[in-house]
Amino acid sequence: MNIENTKAQMRKGVLEYCILSILDGEDKYTSEILSALKDAKMLVVEGTIYPLLTRLKNAGLLNYRWEESTSGPPRKYYGLTETGKVFLKELNTTWDELRGAVNLVTKAKKI
Repeated sequence: MNIENTKAQMRKGVLEYCILSILDGEDKYTSEILSALKDAKMLVVEGTIYPLLTRLKNAGLLNYRWEESTSGPPRKYYGLTETGKVFLKELNTTWDELRGAVNLVTKAKKI
C-alpha cells in the first residue's frame, strides 16, 4: 500500500469542507482559495479546484460574482449561499464528532 496515495485520499475527503470554511464570512477569488489551502499544506492544483467549485455551486452551496480587475481580466469571486452556511454548520458539527472519535480510537491504541 502506498502511503502517499492514502494521504492524498484523506486530504480529498476533507477538501470540500476546507473550501467552504475558507469562504465562510468573505468571498474569495480562486487563487486566494488555492493559497489558503496551500498555506495549510493541502496540496491542491487548479485542475482539481475548478470542478469542485462548480460542483459546490451546482449543489447550491456557493454563488459567484464577477469583479473587474485592474491587472487583467475580470475575476470570479465565490461565496457561501445561505444553504452553504447551513451546510457548513452541519459539517462543523460532524467534523468535531469525527475528530473526537478518531482521537479516541487512535489514542487508545497508543496506550
